[in-house]
Amino acid sequence: MGTFIVSGCGGIQSTLDPGGREAKSIADLFWWMTAGAIVIWLAVILLTVYAARLRSEARNQRRDRILIIGGGAVIPTVVLTVLLVYGLAPIPTLLAPAPEGSLKIIVSGEQWWWRVRYFPRGGEAFELANEIRLPVGEPVQFQLDSPDVIHSFWIPSLAGKMDMIPGRVTYLALQPTNIGTYRGACAEYCGTSHALMNFYVEVMRKEDFSAWLAQQSQVSQPPVEPSAARGQELFLANGCNACHTVRGIPARGVIGPDLTHVGSRMSLAAGTMPNEPDAFQRWIAHTTEVKPAVNMPPFHMLPPEDLRALAAYLEGLK
Repeated sequence: MGTFIVSGCGGIQSTLDPGGREAKSIADLFWWMTAGAIVIWLAVILLTVYAARLRSEARNQRRDRILIIGGGAVIPTVVLTVLLVYGLAPIPTLLAPAPEGSLKIIVSGEQWWWRVRYFPRGGEAFELANEIRLPVGEPVQFQLDSPDVIHSFWIPSLAGKMDMIPGRVTYLALQPTNIGTYRGACAEYCGTSHALMNFYVEVMRKEDFSAWLAQQSQVSQPPVEPSAARGQELFLANGCNACHTVRGIPARGVIGPDLTHVGSRMSLAAGTMPNEPDAFQRWIAHTTEVKPAVNMPPFHMLPPEDLRALAAYLEGLK
């Protein structure tokens, strides 16, 4: 039993296994709240046991009154007051913006995926989807919005959650402290495929992050393999460019995710599937089966060889 309890405190999506400064403050608050709850629970249990086991002839009215007032009123009041003060103290820090000049990332929650736009210091802005990469030890400023319904942006191991409300812009600052891969999710019910609206966050060494930024800002490279080249032709011929952008070819659609470097991402369909050729084929042919009510139509009418060619092209977009 204890093993199951402890194992639930770790993982890539656990608030109790923090990898960021803000998440650590939240985890510390949880443990202090838990300790306070245990103190109050013990006081009540001890009073209950005392009252149940004490014989009537041994009762002392003055002593009982002291125990009831002390254990039932004073201890809870003191503990809850301390927890209230401790819980309010970190709020200004958690809500404060990142320092001027920090990396800025705009995230838009859509049904049911994440549009991510980077604005690196001194570099070209670019867009990707359903994935975030961050430099370790550096503060980051997120700007959050939604074009459709209320979503909630949450990376449990790095920071608290923040709602994304149509017509409003909200902000969240965080500073990752541990290198690793973490999982984020939408924490507000937003429709049919709400449970399939996730994303991965990779915290990288600063030099690796700089190299990744430089690579992501580049346009896509022409496919080398014949199958991938055929896939690019099919991508354009079947109208995929009407909804998707692939920088470097005539594909400038903005309805769906930017696919310029989709082959280098950690997952497909907002954390729903692994990034591999078979998954690409299944996603293209059976979109609404994988993610119900998604806006992308399925292309199950395409022959298997065309699906393989499309998957080869997309997988090659590194």
